[in-house]
Amino acid sequence: MAQSAQNLSARIESMFGRDRIFAWGLVVALWATVAFVLLSVNSMIPSNGIRIASWVAALVLLLFNTASIGAMVRHYSHDKEHIYGLDIKHLDAGR
Repeated sequence: MAQSAQNLSARIESMFGRDRIFAWGLVVALWATVAFVLLSVNSMIPSNGIRIASWVAALVLLLFNTASIGAMVRHYSHDKEHIYGLDIKHLDAGR
């Protein structure tokens, strides 16, 4: 029984680790994409007011999305036994 619990714990940690890497990878991709778009269109923005509003809006978007992913990862880390344990149970039942 202890072997099974260790195996389940290892599987949970593995799934959580992959999800955490994927989530933060998407955050990095979002930051890179928004920066690329802003830098690409910056010279085409006709007024400084619109340019400043675009940069502020992009920064707010990035900060809120980064914070939400951080909150999600923290929530998953606190409740990973329930979240991933249920996933593993259903995955094993489907075999």
